[in-house]
Amino acid sequence: MIERYTLPGMSKIWELSNRYQCWLDVEIAVCKALYELGIIPEEDFQQIEAKADFDEERIAEIESVTKHDIIAFLNNLQENIGPASRWIHYGLTSSDVLDTATALQLKQAGEIILRDLISLLEILKIKAKEYKDTLCIGRTHGIHAEPTSFGLKFALWFDETQRNIHRMDKAIEEISVGKISGAVGNYAHLEPEVESKACTFLELRPAKITTQVISRDAHAEYMAVLAIIGTTIEKIALEIRHLQRTEVGEAAENFSKGQQGSSAMPHKKNPIVSEQLCGLARILRSNLIAALENNALWHERDISHSSVERIILPDSTILVDYMLNKTADLIENLIVYPEKMQENLEITGGQYFSQALLLKLTAKGVSREKGYKIIQEIAFRGRETGNSFRDTALEENFLQDLLSDEDIKEVFSYNRYTRHIDHIYRKLGII
Repeated sequence: MIERYTLPGMSKIWELSNRYQCWLDVEIAVCKALYELGIIPEEDFQQIEAKADFDEERIAEIESVTKHDIIAFLNNLQENIGPASRWIHYGLTSSDVLDTATALQLKQAGEIILRDLISLLEILKIKAKEYKDTLCIGRTHGIHAEPTSFGLKFALWFDETQRNIHRMDKAIEEISVGKISGAVGNYAHLEPEVESKACTFLELRPAKITTQVISRDAHAEYMAVLAIIGTTIEKIALEIRHLQRTEVGEAAENFSKGQQGSSAMPHKKNPIVSEQLCGLARILRSNLIAALENNALWHERDISHSSVERIILPDSTILVDYMLNKTADLIENLIVYPEKMQENLEITGGQYFSQALLLKLTAKGVSREKGYKIIQEIAFRGRETGNSFRDTALEENFLQDLLSDEDIKEVFSYNRYTRHIDHIYRKLGII
């Protein structure tokens, strides 16, 4: 991933040095298992523990000849360890190291993403509380529907983020498996106990069954969770983009001192962060497609998945980390305009009371079909005359005769739109 979208903590996980370190951790874990099972002599294991190290430049030099990164890595270990290195990679195939080390990296990356999600969750919770009683118009199909609480937008995102935390936690669990079972996964040259012990040392579970590689359905699931997190971020960003439109103006991204919105038009304040997040979410979804295609391989293994994963695994985890941090900052510093929300509420002259009036007529014995036609005609007429929905409705003698003052007060009340917010918040654990 390009530096622009890469944060330091996640970057380190995918740097070559950590990749090699994970390979080394796997090799050492297997050696430790072999030592405990009495296969590697104590003196040799001590030499391995003391001298096992790698040099990135030297590995690159060897690989330029071998054209095989694992072999280059092993040759470099041999140079550093000496004769005891004969036990390194004993009974293993490259994928034992690669797949188990990749699990370590994905676990590390997933834990960072989990922390990001938890941080975003807390910010959404704070905003949901802050704007619980802020009334705004709800929109369906982009059209004014009924009033709602601005805080419920954050509450909805809070709920979805909770599910993303659960998904990410499960994805980490599913991906945290290792494989030390040899060339086609049948333990021909190592006992299953070696795998069990090595995985325990690495804080992984041994895969129940593999070919030469760990099945890629778990990797696809992991990538699917990242893509779903991306859709949550996109949902948030898309809403902010809409709210920041000139004609709406209910919320906006923070515009820092010295920031400029357009090279041509000095007046512009554009929702650039939100637009960026919406765009990056597309990358996550496209990478998921590649991950899904990686699951079908020839027989016990080919390497068509390998080159793909060198790109999509780092890129997607790095992007999600970046996007979650940007989203948290976006929400935390969001500028909200309650007075504009109130202004927008009045645009239709209160036509959002139409359903309340329809239900009141229904309760009074008017058929739904008749009531709907009456109220629709009132709404359309009010739109043409510019009169409020309430005034237009009360011009109808039919309604004046049917509705009491108490009925009218109930119909044209805002309380119904916010009276159950505490109930929703309690279900979500916000209050």
